[in-house]
Amino acid sequence: MQEIQEMESTVMELIIHAGEARSSSMQALQAARKQNWEEADALLGSARDAARAAHKIQTALIGADEGCGKIPVNLIMVHAQDHLMNAMLCRDLVEELIYLHRQVQELSKTQMQ
Repeated sequence: MQEIQEMESTVMELIIHAGEARSSSMQALQAARKQNWEEADALLGSARDAARAAHKIQTALIGADEGCGKIPVNLIMVHAQDHLMNAMLCRDLVEELIYLHRQVQELSKTQMQ
């Protein structure tokens, strides 16, 4: 019973970190839309840190499973993996969008001169 509770706690921690990564990524994009680059960069850093923490948990789970099915795959585990992959994709796309926002701002500045 203790093992099950520990596993559930670990999976919930993965979901929390993944959610934090996604949320910080979206907040970074909102900051970039306002051309608040320092806030956008800080939020992207927070997103990276949260995704790294979630990925560390995922790696530990994979290592514990050893490819032998030692870790039970249930709906919450699938949900956690889904959250992590969505958060990582979101962060990657947001980084590209912020880059484009910066490029548009630079072009606008040069055309105004």
